[in-house]
Amino acid sequence: MPVRLRDDLAALPTYVAGRTVPGAVKLASNEMPLPPLPAVRAAIERAAEAGNRYPDIAVTTLTARLAEHHGVDPARIAVGCGSVALCGQLVQAMCAPGDEVVFAWRSFEAYPIVALAGHAQAVTVPLTAGHVHDLDAMADAITPRTKIVFVCNPNNPTGTAVDETALRAFLARVPSDVLVVLDEAYREFVSDPAVPDGLALAAEHDNICVLRTFSKAHRLAGLRVGYAIGPAELAAALRGVAVPFAVSAPAQAAALAALDHLDELLADCAGAVSEVARMTEVLRSQGYEVPPSQANFVWLPLRDRALAFAEHALENKVVVRAFDGFGVRVTAGTSEEVDLFLAAAGSFGG
Repeated sequence: MPVRLRDDLAALPTYVAGRTVPGAVKLASNEMPLPPLPAVRAAIERAAEAGNRYPDIAVTTLTARLAEHHGVDPARIAVGCGSVALCGQLVQAMCAPGDEVVFAWRSFEAYPIVALAGHAQAVTVPLTAGHVHDLDAMADAITPRTKIVFVCNPNNPTGTAVDETALRAFLARVPSDVLVVLDEAYREFVSDPAVPDGLALAAEHDNICVLRTFSKAHRLAGLRVGYAIGPAELAAALRGVAVPFAVSAPAQAAALAALDHLDELLADCAGAVSEVARMTEVLRSQGYEVPPSQANFVWLPLRDRALAFAEHALENKVVVRAFDGFGVRVTAGTSEEVDLFLAAAGSFGG
């Protein structure tokens, strides 16, 4: 008799990564176009020399450094193999079979995957006409079975963000036993002062968990390290359900070195923000709808023309990320890469 897999795995969505096409510019995965800083690469090389040894299972030094950086108790921090892994650990720690996880759609495509993999029911709430989280509708969607609400702010893939007033009004409606996860992978690119820092809100509410990552602004997407800050008992549960040794020694060393050079990294983030502003201005002048972005990418809600646009861009040596029936997400690359993309967008006749 063959082994029997879970029946519901047939419905498990597939995470679609941005393609890498030889000879084409990749603007599909929200990566920073620059490699890790020299000091960070040196730290990675030193850590790799001990590659025959297991990493620190408790991620002690990085946890302490993050606690100092954010001014929080180390007990409130759980470090994981990228913030996406922590999304899955949150469902494992919070949900029993049949419990519900609420999130906007379209939002981060890992949410429905981690919900189903964790035996939870995904409850999706459409974005507003302006491509922003509909927080009122999300609050209305909460039931006694709801255990987690994910709020991706800024939102991936639309780049839009909810402001502090709207988020505080939403939090006032969320029952105290429902966990609100503020997924802030793109926090370092936010330029609008009305968009709140989730950690400030987490200091006021004991049902908030904030996710951050080293994949974007810190230029360590290939090394997989992120972290959660929330109530101490939740952080302990996240560490408890984690795969042992999930955060490699090179990843831990790279994250520590990146924190040592944060000012330089943030200056490069400002360059990405400038490119997003330029992309937005030019694309709008070309006739495209482009929602205001607080991330390092722009969103083109092309709906049924999304795949055709992506194919046209590829024909012009640019790889973008298409979401069939929804739109296209385009990362801010170097100025030269952005020029190539804008030329392709200007010649699209689909």
